Amino acid sequence: MSLLHASFLDHLAQTSPHPIALDIVRAEGCYLTDRSGKRYLDLVSGLAVNNVGHRHPKVIAAIKDQCDKYLHVIPYGEFVQEPQVRFAEKLTSLLPAQLNCVYFVNSGTEAIEAALKLAKRCTERTQIIGCKKSYHGSTHGSLSLTDNTNKRYRNMPLLPDTDHITFGSTGQLERAMFDLSRITERTACVVVEPIQGDAGVRIPDQRWMNALRTRCDETGALLVLDEVQTGFGRTGRLFAFEHFDVVPDILVLGKALGGGMPMGAFISARARMELFTHDPVLGHITTFGGHPIACVAGLAALEMLLEEELIANAARMGELFKQQLVHPHIKEVRGLGLMLAVDLGDADAVQRVVMGCLEKGVLGFWFLSCPESFRVAPPLVIGNTEVVTASKVVLAQLDALGR
Repeated sequence: MSLLHASFLDHLAQTSPHPIALDIVRAEGCYLTDRSGKRYLDLVSGLAVNNVGHRHPKVIAAIKDQCDKYLHVIPYGEFVQEPQVRFAEKLTSLLPAQLNCVYFVNSGTEAIEAALKLAKRCTERTQIIGCKKSYHGSTHGSLSLTDNTNKRYRNMPLLPDTDHITFGSTGQLERAMFDLSRITERTACVVVEPIQGDAGVRIPDQRWMNALRTRCDETGALLVLDEVQTGFGRTGRLFAFEHFDVVPDILVLGKALGGGMPMGAFISARARMELFTHDPVLGHITTFGGHPIACVAGLAALEMLLEEELIANAARMGELFKQQLVHPHIKEVRGLGLMLAVDLGDADAVQRVVMGCLEKGVLGFWFLSCPESFRVAPPLVIGNTEVVTASKVVLAQLDALGR
């Protein structure tokens, strides 16, 4: 163990008893390089952060240019800062007309928290509803929406007046349709991942999504879509809600939003967002939200996502992975675009395959709430050669399971 590795374990708070602890010294495109010079093909993307690849040249150039101008100058919302304005202009130009006002924050979790506050303010109601098997973050509000006992039990009590309904995937459609009746005139908002991520990439039925939108309209509840993981081309569309032709009242973004920099945002109609300006003022406030470095990085990444046609590439490469990943040990490959779950039906087998791939230079990761599957979510710049190479490594590890 190196001195740096030992110091990592001694002085940085850990999130698990056995971190992977790769000592990364460089990242470029789809590859990571450790201190020994070993390269890893990245199938994780920093958990759906590096959609345009690691250190895209246009993103790095935008960051360097902004560094020569200014960094943080004032807490969010008081000064006209061109990086914030230009990024908000670009985002809203790509969204439905009713999603025309952006509030930048520091992370997807903070964006969820602020969206809950906005929904309560708009409706003057208190009940919030999430979905079973969901994941929305680790703060108290987002954790209240997250339906995972292992994540929640040490943090009780969480927010009161919180409920969970069945997510409308095809296998649970009848139960999910029945559960929609739990959305009532008491409900401030329903918070849904348009494709559930940590649950192992679960895609909802179109009929349920339509019924969910209708039920929210009927009761006056706001529909909040959490696109922290699914946004920015990950599923083969710019945003996953485009697959279902359902528009949210509040859209929550994070992860890939900042082009590799920490950032979140929530987006809604201007009239709703104005409620945060009075009674009381500073209804939501953040010091570092909309940091100029994150804004220029995010804008550059979004422009590259569109100019380099990476969204279409995500759809193509996702299909190629599905064609390649065929093996008796694979029960199913679920997902859209490059948001995939490879289901082995066995948590121990997943661990063996993921760690075996790591030894061979392919970085994968499992799902905390679906340990019998592992994720395939590389940067959207990945090409045919890398897909075939990664798939061969995975298949070799699956062959080794039977030995």
